[in-house]
Amino acid sequence: MPHWKITVAYDGTPYNGWQIQPGLPTIQGTLAQALHQITGETVLPQGSGRTDTGVHALGQVASFSLESPIPGPNLQRALNNFLPGSIRILSIEEAPSSFHARHSARRKTYEYRIAPQVICLPTLAPFVWNCAWPLDLAAMQQAAAHVVGQFDFTSFAASDPDLRLRTVEDDGEDNDVPAAGKSAVRSIFASTWRRSEDGLLIYSVTGSGFLHHMVRNLVGTFVDVGRGRTPASAIPAIVAARSRSAAGPTAPPQGLFLIEVDYGPSQDSRYSQIQE
Repeated sequence: MPHWKITVAYDGTPYNGWQIQPGLPTIQGTLAQALHQITGETVLPQGSGRTDTGVHALGQVASFSLESPIPGPNLQRALNNFLPGSIRILSIEEAPSSFHARHSARRKTYEYRIAPQVICLPTLAPFVWNCAWPLDLAAMQQAAAHVVGQFDFTSFAASDPDLRLRTVEDDGEDNDVPAAGKSAVRSIFASTWRRSEDGLLIYSVTGSGFLHHMVRNLVGTFVDVGRGRTPASAIPAIVAARSRSAAGPTAPPQGLFLIEVDYGPSQDSRYSQIQE
């Protein structure tokens, strides 16, 4: 039974996130339908993390096994033929049976894109936060540096009481606030802002794992710093508070991209496997 690792890019705009949901369009559900059309098998691809509604990916990874002996290049071509244009299979390779897109991951990198004080073209608007305020990039960079390291990130985790508390089986940018006894400690290895050639402000963050809305809550807080509402020096105190009310607002989903999932051996003892 071949076991496959696929790399997927998608526009998350028309989907209710990665995770399959009855009666709603999702990335996972759409992939499962395409695989069933091609092979007749009912399989559920396991993703490296559950991107939220409206969030995009340039390097999502999924794994699944098939009974069908279809060669990898043929399977990739067939999937791209059956899938809508908003989902593309960038690569496919046979993997050891022990490989799991989530459990085997070492690091994940997300990017968040802001278009500050510009008129967004219709082709750009679904993929950026069209932010109306002037932002101090240097101050935002100072703030971002304060979250590098290993911390309890409860202050940056979703706190909506209507969200169910997920179990240890969940991970990624898409976890909710950890249930009692579950750790909110995550390791952030890189956290930086830059300005692109076309004027976008881009936040890049690499970590061992991310709580639900964690990246978007970090961005919302850093934007408060850029607006002058919060000093960059306040970030350590916000982290230490371990309270969602201490941090800034949640940035909208459309600016967020899952860029890369790393499965290679760690070269640094600080790099641990994805934390549950």
